[in-house]
Amino acid sequence: MSGIFGVISKKDCTEDLFYGTDYHSHLGTQFAGLAVFGQSLQRKIHDIRGSQFKAKFHEDYKKLEGKRGIGVISARDEQPIIINSKFGPFAIITNGYIDNAGKLARELFREGRSFSEVTDGRVNLTELAAKMIIRGKNIIDGIEKMFQKIEGSCSLMLLNKDGIYAARDRLGLTPLVVGRKAKDWAVTTETAAFLNLGYKIVKHLEPGEIVLFNESGMRLKRKGAKSNQICSFLWIYTGFPASCYENINVEMSRERCGCMLAKTDNVNADMVAGIPDSGTAHAIGYSMESGIPLRRPLVKYTPGFDRSYTPVSQEKRDLIARMKLIPIPEIIKGKRLVFCDDSIVRGTQLKNYTIRKLKQSGAKEIHLRIACPPLMFPCKFNYSTRSIHELAARKAVKALEGSAIKNLSGYLNENSPEYKKMVEWIKKDLGATTLKYQRLKDMIAAIGLPENKLCLYCWTGKAPKNGVKKGKK
Repeated sequence: MSGIFGVISKKDCTEDLFYGTDYHSHLGTQFAGLAVFGQSLQRKIHDIRGSQFKAKFHEDYKKLEGKRGIGVISARDEQPIIINSKFGPFAIITNGYIDNAGKLARELFREGRSFSEVTDGRVNLTELAAKMIIRGKNIIDGIEKMFQKIEGSCSLMLLNKDGIYAARDRLGLTPLVVGRKAKDWAVTTETAAFLNLGYKIVKHLEPGEIVLFNESGMRLKRKGAKSNQICSFLWIYTGFPASCYENINVEMSRERCGCMLAKTDNVNADMVAGIPDSGTAHAIGYSMESGIPLRRPLVKYTPGFDRSYTPVSQEKRDLIARMKLIPIPEIIKGKRLVFCDDSIVRGTQLKNYTIRKLKQSGAKEIHLRIACPPLMFPCKFNYSTRSIHELAARKAVKALEGSAIKNLSGYLNENSPEYKKMVEWIKKDLGATTLKYQRLKDMIAAIGLPENKLCLYCWTGKAPKNGVKKGKK
C-alpha cells in the first residue's frame, strides 16, 4: 500500500505537505515524491530504500513554493507523475494496484500511446492511470472511465491549475479522508497525519466520490456510492495506530482482536507479548482479557529499518527481520510466552528470526496467537503478496496434499479436519509450541463493520463486487 496526502492553503503549503506526507512513511519503502503548484508545477522524487523520507526531502521542500501540493510515499512506483495533456499540465499520485495493468497498457499501445516510466519491463501504474484519464472528455470523465476499466483499486489525487482533485477508488478498498484547519484543506490516506498538524476530519470520501479542492474550498464533482468494501488488513496490520478508517480507530480495533483471541483460549503462560510494532496492540487486548501480564521480551530497533512486510525483495525483508528485533534473554529465559502477531504471511521471518531468537534466549514455551485467519489468497488490490506460493498456508496445503489443489473449501473452514491439519503443519514448520489463528467472525467483530462492508479476499478468495474478474486462484 502507498500513502497519499494533499493540501490547499491560503498561504504557502509546503511545510504541512512535508510533514503530512511523512506521516505515511509506514506504508511504503520504495519511492517518495512531492509536487507543488505555484508559478508552475514543481516536483521532487527520491528513492527512499534504506533511507527516511525526512532525510531525503528536508531541504527539498524548503525550495518548493505554492499554495497547493500533493505528496506520496510509494510502495512500488516512482510518483508523482507529471503529464502535459489536452487538459493542461497536471501532477498525479495514486494508491492501489491495477490487476489488469498489462491488458490496459496493450490497449494504449494499440492507440499509439507510449510510456516514459518503465521499471523492470513493466509500466508505472500511476502513469498508466494518468494516460487512461486523458482519454476522457474532461478530467472527471477521465477518472470515471479509468475506474470502470481497471480491475483492482486506484485512489488518487490530481493537481493542476484548478486545484486538487481527490478521488477514492470505486470499491472503497483504500481510504481518503478530508480535513480542515481554518481556511486550509487537506486530504489523506492516514488520519493520523491530521492530529499534530491541527486538521479536523470533515468527511470520509465515499467509494468513487470525486471532489475538487482549491482556495475557494471543497466542491463535490461526483457523488460516491453508499456501499463499500474497505480493506480489512488496514486495521489488522497496515494502518497506523492513531488513524481511523470509516470512523473506527486502528489501535482500539487491534485491542479488540487480542481480546477475541483470549476469550477462546485457555493456554497457561507467564507473560503475553506482541511482535513489535503491530502485534503490540493485539497483545495488549489479549493481556487485558486473559489477565496474563504483558511484557516486552522482544524490542524493535526502529531507526533505519523499514517494516519487514513491505520491501519487494525477500532478501531485504529477511535482513530487516533479522536485524531490527532484539531479544531480552533476562525476560525470556525459562518462561512460557504467548506471542501475538497480526498475521503470518510467508512465515520465514517468524520462523528464522523471531522464534529462533526466543529459543536461543531460553524460552520454555512459545504459543503463537495470530489476529487474523490464515492468509490463503494473494491481494489483488494493493501491493503485498503477489504469489500464492509465498503464503505459509498455501505451502502447508501443498505439503499435505502433495500438489496444488483447486478445491480449498476444507482448508477455509476453521472447524474442518483439513484446517486443523494445516494449522498443525504450520505450527511444526515454525517450531512453535502451539498456534492458534483468529476466527473470521471474531476478526470482523473486532474491526466493527458489517461483513459486507469489508474486503476479506485474502482469507476467503471472494472479491468485492466488480473488483476483479473471476479466474484461477
